[in-house]
Amino acid sequence: MRYCRACHFTGADSPGAATRLKTNLLNSWPTTVAAAKVMQEALRGRVIAGDKLGKVHTVAGIDVGFERDGAVTRAAVVVLEFPSLELRAQAVARAPTRFPYVPGYLSFREIPAVLAALAKLKTRPDLLLCDGQGLAHPRRFGLACHLGVLTDIPSIGVAKSRLIGEPRGRLGSEKGSWVPLTDDSEIVGAVLRTRAGVKPVYVSIGHRVRLETAIEYVLRCTTKYRLPETTRLAHRLASG
Repeated sequence: MRYCRACHFTGADSPGAATRLKTNLLNSWPTTVAAAKVMQEALRGRVIAGDKLGKVHTVAGIDVGFERDGAVTRAAVVVLEFPSLELRAQAVARAPTRFPYVPGYLSFREIPAVLAALAKLKTRPDLLLCDGQGLAHPRRFGLACHLGVLTDIPSIGVAKSRLIGEPRGRLGSEKGSWVPLTDDSEIVGAVLRTRAGVKPVYVSIGHRVRLETAIEYVLRCTTKYRLPETTRLAHRLASG
């Protein structure tokens, strides 16, 4: 798939074509669980589980909040230099909430606003860290996978809580300790300790990155807090 700067989808060669592509996709955006499930099943085969990312100079964090009692989705994206983690750019976008809150289908609620925020950036991030699941999802197609496939940007899911799976083994207490997260004997992610003595996070691949690489980037983006700086700063912006 080809990256399109203007709309952050694929296949468009001009701003006009990009706008039409974005409009067409959002006009056909699922509004029911049945339709969303069909889309997940159709797109999950496009996830690339190996390392298909170049030199990473920038990392982007994405988080979402809601306004007007949930009627409006507010998405925030922050772009940090890597590995210095200095703030380079940020954007906020709002969009009407198109999908109800249903566990396992949060990408359909959040992605329209996220795409609008990404479209405000002048440069394409090299890597996305999403506040949510990737492969660690009942249908192996969480937010990080969905966004990665649509944008064709390497992506990682970094969740604060576990959606599915069980840890395999005992997690150490020191920073950097991790154990596989398995579901039906399949490794779908990792339980990762990002700070000694605090609760772990749940890392899973989104697109164009393998699990070990995802863990490495999450740790390198984490300083003195439990969450990586990408997620922490995006959350602050989304909640502002």
